[in-house]
Amino acid sequence: MKKKLIAAILTGAMLVAGMSTGVWAESEKSFVYGTTGYSEEMGDAGLNPHDNYSGWSALRYGVGETLFKYNDNMEVEPWLATDYEFVDDTTVKITLRDGVKFSSGRTMDAEAVKECLEDLIAVHDRAPYDLKIDHIDADGLTLTIYTTEPCPAIINYLGDPYGAIIDMDYGIQGEGGSANVAGTGPYVATNVTPTQIDLVKNEDYWGGDVKVDNIKVKSFADGSALTAALQTGDIQGTYGLQYDNYPLFENNPDYTINSCATSRCFFGQFNMESELMQDQNLRKAVEMGIDKEGFCSVIMQGRGVPAKAAFPSSFSYGNDAVETVSYDPDGAKKLLEESGWTDTDGDGYVDKDGEKLSINWLTYPTRLEQPKLAEYAQATLKEIGIDVQVNNTSDHRTFAENGDFDVYVSSTTTAPTGDPEYFFTSTVVGSKNYGKYQNEEVTKLTEKLHQTFDKDERGKLAVELQQDILDDDAFFFVSHLNMGIVTKSNVKGMAAHPCDYYEITADLDVE
Repeated sequence: MKKKLIAAILTGAMLVAGMSTGVWAESEKSFVYGTTGYSEEMGDAGLNPHDNYSGWSALRYGVGETLFKYNDNMEVEPWLATDYEFVDDTTVKITLRDGVKFSSGRTMDAEAVKECLEDLIAVHDRAPYDLKIDHIDADGLTLTIYTTEPCPAIINYLGDPYGAIIDMDYGIQGEGGSANVAGTGPYVATNVTPTQIDLVKNEDYWGGDVKVDNIKVKSFADGSALTAALQTGDIQGTYGLQYDNYPLFENNPDYTINSCATSRCFFGQFNMESELMQDQNLRKAVEMGIDKEGFCSVIMQGRGVPAKAAFPSSFSYGNDAVETVSYDPDGAKKLLEESGWTDTDGDGYVDKDGEKLSINWLTYPTRLEQPKLAEYAQATLKEIGIDVQVNNTSDHRTFAENGDFDVYVSSTTTAPTGDPEYFFTSTVVGSKNYGKYQNEEVTKLTEKLHQTFDKDERGKLAVELQQDILDDDAFFFVSHLNMGIVTKSNVKGMAAHPCDYYEITADLDVE
């Protein structure tokens, strides 16, 4: 019945959207948004928050909302919840907001949230480990979560995009990059594909008036095409603009640029099962051979900040709290020589036992900075005698999962919940540890971090963990991103956010 109801609502909305004349069409506001941040290869196509990283799209494009959200200082605030209380170390009681409805028409209550979270931990790859949920009780607007062990970051994790609350009675319509859901956000998706999402305003949105009637979110794989679309007016706003294209829109009254620092980091992990990369001297030489300052200033046009570790300096446990090697070509050459790598034939590349030192650098094209980083590293590593073979492919996950690389460079938001735990549980000891890095002490410290309530102690553990992986030369960190959203000047209420989640909101307006 509810599926029929939402179908009727959406059909009506589309009929209105399709009118070309009349009073309704004259008063409608539309917005077309271009992004490089929506694609199947990035794992965020579709709107099902329980599938891979598609929750990011549900939040970014105004379809889904979480129990808690993050303010501009990355502090947790209530959203679909109004309050919470830790009853004890393994029990948290959450009070839900009254008067919230899903776009299916169903009222959101504790039972609906329980159903959603139970499905999440049954099917998602990261959520069960993060949340440690044993069972959930529902009573009206009171949700009580019992965990299998102390989980001090559970409130932070409930703000992760996978925690977007959806109506499980309505279910998941479609699969993968075409999946649609009934959320609580200001917009309702009428059509979802791996390359485009069509949205209409949620007329019954709990958070107040929604100003824009129709939105199209379009995926762009090519940065030049994205720039051209903004210049021609085919789109009115964009995320993921190439950094060398920003000058086209700066100091131009027809456009607005909104930027902020984020914890999104471009980083590499070494394949610890690769015969080459088992040599720590070689791993260290690779990092010492990459000019991070040059990459940030020249390639990223100052819109990146050189990274020493996983977190930027805005965090107490960030860049300034750790030590690592810096760009040092001469020092890198000495390390290679210590391991027997010298240029015996004068071709500019070091060799050993008649074999040239050549490494396989895996990355992907959707994040436009990453192929540029690969090219830049290819040039600077050549200066120390290392040949870099770049595999820039949209099928990078298959190569990563199969261990078919020496260096895998990707990007992630290292502190998307305003807390350091996520990076370690997901990437260092979790499912995204494609380099198969193992350190018993790091595993123990990650478990300790997961169960530590004291904020200062959590920060100290984050520093210790970062220093350990840096000392092991298992990961290297190149740049933290200054995120930018560029819009036409008549577009209001769209701002970059440090967590990289919230883009299209009820505040969006087109004047």
